[in-house]
Amino acid sequence: MDLFDKCKAFTRADETKALGLYPYFHAIEESEGPVVQIEGRKIVMAGSNNYLGLTAHPKVKEAAIKAVQKYGTGCSGSRYLTGTLDLHVELERRLALFMGKEDCLLYSTGFQTAQGIIPTLVQPGEYVVSDKDNHACIVAGNLIANGAGTMVDKNSQVVIRYKHNDMKHMETVISQLPLDVPKLIVSDGVFSTSGEILDLPGLVKVAKKYNARILVDDAHAVGVIGKGGRGTASHFGLEKETDLTMGTFSKTFASLGGFVVGDRSVINYLKHHAPALIFSASPTPASVASALAALDVLEAEPWRIDKLMQNARKMRKGFKEMGYRVIEHDSAVVPVIIGDTEKVLMMWR
Repeated sequence: MDLFDKCKAFTRADETKALGLYPYFHAIEESEGPVVQIEGRKIVMAGSNNYLGLTAHPKVKEAAIKAVQKYGTGCSGSRYLTGTLDLHVELERRLALFMGKEDCLLYSTGFQTAQGIIPTLVQPGEYVVSDKDNHACIVAGNLIANGAGTMVDKNSQVVIRYKHNDMKHMETVISQLPLDVPKLIVSDGVFSTSGEILDLPGLVKVAKKYNARILVDDAHAVGVIGKGGRGTASHFGLEKETDLTMGTFSKTFASLGGFVVGDRSVINYLKHHAPALIFSASPTPASVASALAALDVLEAEPWRIDKLMQNARKMRKGFKEMGYRVIEHDSAVVPVIIGDTEKVLMMWR
């Protein structure tokens, strides 16, 4: 047996390509916001996360260009040492203010953000209580935390999962853990595959009862729900009760990177202890400047959120009238359930 045998045996992608049904890695040749060109064809892009259409906004593009002209194409270092620009500091200040928290910390990618929070805060002997349908970035962060725990005690189980958005089951799970041991409850704010919004009031109630802190991943919520697009905690009026909120720049903010907001002491701890931050190159000048400009637009043009939700409702209505099964939630994610992989591939063409 050779390590690469599994790679040679993987033929599904080539078989799908031979049928002309391969839906992945197709290069976009031109992009004009909602319309893109692929293989010479102009098509409507219905699968991207460009929620507010800001990737093509003149102010956002201009900010990225000016940042490259002033700072160059990269920072050539980590935030911890030589890679912090005044742009990073300003975006952190603005995001903390926007989200109503004391402080903010940027990460190089949204996926990396969870890996920079969960295993940094949750030490061996402590617990992560996680929704079973959480995004893969949270799962990856949980795995790192769990691995660190088993290095200390092979029988240790750091990560405990509960049924999707089921606060009764979560309470059943968390009630079996020692009350005085620190715990972090982690959940998506808006679940990326279903568009379902977290039952944050129920989660907060359980967290208070069982001595737990809260981390909400608002990748699909910031710029979409809440007052002025401030996310899940704002949507429910539970900003003070939500300890940490993380997000990404790849959706509403038309860029690349991630962030977390919370109390100053927690953010300061993450700055000095998170390997995902300390050992990664910092977000590029263009990425940070475009995210900052996108935040400016979000605050100046709140009508974009209303338009987004109108479009989502229109899409749901249209798909339902065509006979498709559509999952109904008050978010910008519009899941159309086909139920058969071959049909999905054929529809992609």
